[in-house]
Amino acid sequence: MLLALDVGNTNVTIGVFDGDRLAHSWRLAALRERTADELGIFVTRLFEQVHVPIAQVDGIAVASVVPPLTRPIEEMCERYFGQRALLVEASNAGIPITYSPATDVGADRLVNAVAARDKYGKGAGIPLIVVDFGTATTFDVISSEGDYVGGVICPGIGISAEALFQRAARLPRVEIRQPPGVVGQTTVHAMQSGLFFGYVEMVDGLVRRIRGEVPGGESAIVIATGGLAEVLSSEASSIDHVDSNLTLDGLRLIWERNQQA
Repeated sequence: MLLALDVGNTNVTIGVFDGDRLAHSWRLAALRERTADELGIFVTRLFEQVHVPIAQVDGIAVASVVPPLTRPIEEMCERYFGQRALLVEASNAGIPITYSPATDVGADRLVNAVAARDKYGKGAGIPLIVVDFGTATTFDVISSEGDYVGGVICPGIGISAEALFQRAARLPRVEIRQPPGVVGQTTVHAMQSGLFFGYVEMVDGLVRRIRGEVPGGESAIVIATGGLAEVLSSEASSIDHVDSNLTLDGLRLIWERNQQA
């Protein structure tokens, strides 16, 4: 069994793989003040709830973009699981990187690229575009040769919604969802329209521009992942696949390849 941990700015996503199958997954708030013991208590209790002994875990893979949580996660793995975690980075991700410098690419973006290449690009010989709706909305491009070539980083839809609430005195905090129509007839619907349809058009527009810039981009496959992928993909015409487990699958693939190496 493999324990996979995706440590993001908003959530820590936890997955337990039984071979190639994702047997269990959970999501915790990514509180930067958490200690190794707090994390250990949370994770071991989750294992108890699904009746999986922690002794069955053979390996641990971690993708972290939150430095204050990286070391506590490592300590938790060593203290509660008795194992040293594989921390994903440019040197062990197993994908050629033309981004400069390669070490600047977030571990989550590399993991997504590896999973997308394995699940959607193997043998296809066409580019891939991964859209991750996380704290930031990122676009990652994998060339037809299988190289990670770069991408786009935008403020996430949640950040934009919070900024409206914080900076405009008369605007409320709203739930991010598709409103009845583009023309909002209430303040809440008008804000939801701007957020929802604005991001849908941003995704379609950036994908169109990426297609025009990348060799072979007209046939590129677009994969969406992240918390709001299901919500926004219903209206984004550029998205071909929604894969909510893409990051966890990428962690499994990278861990397996490092073990073979």
